[in-house]
Amino acid sequence: MDWIIILYIAALIFAIGVLVLCVSLAMTLGSLKTTLNNVAKTMEGIEGQMQGITTETTSLLQKTNVLAEDIQGKSQQLNSLVGAVKGFGDSVSGLNNTVQSVTSSINSNVDRNSDQIANVVQWGSAIMSIRNKSKKNKQIQQ
Repeated sequence: MDWIIILYIAALIFAIGVLVLCVSLAMTLGSLKTTLNNVAKTMEGIEGQMQGITTETTSLLQKTNVLAEDIQGKSQQLNSLVGAVKGFGDSVSGLNNTVQSVTSSINSNVDRNSDQIANVVQWGSAIMSIRNKSKKNKQIQQ
């Protein structure tokens, strides 16, 4: 009989242990349910924020594409302007070379004909002096 009493006591201890285990498990699961509910609410908030971020990102991407197209168009216009300025610079350079060539030619001709130019200047001065004297004589006669 002692065995039966011991067996009942053991069964009672086992039942109490199972009961404590079930109560602990129920409390843990209740706490886990609360935690999971909080996580679900947080995820809903994040989902809403992500939708807002997605909308803003899409808008920003569209604006960026428009801006990139505008920059590309302006870059092409700038390229044509740079080409025109280069052409103008080439023209000015050609004109400068031509002016230098003409100046060199004039200088060489002046050097070659300096004696003749001096004679022309002297004759010109002489003619001007004769003309001035002639005008003075006419004025005196009048």
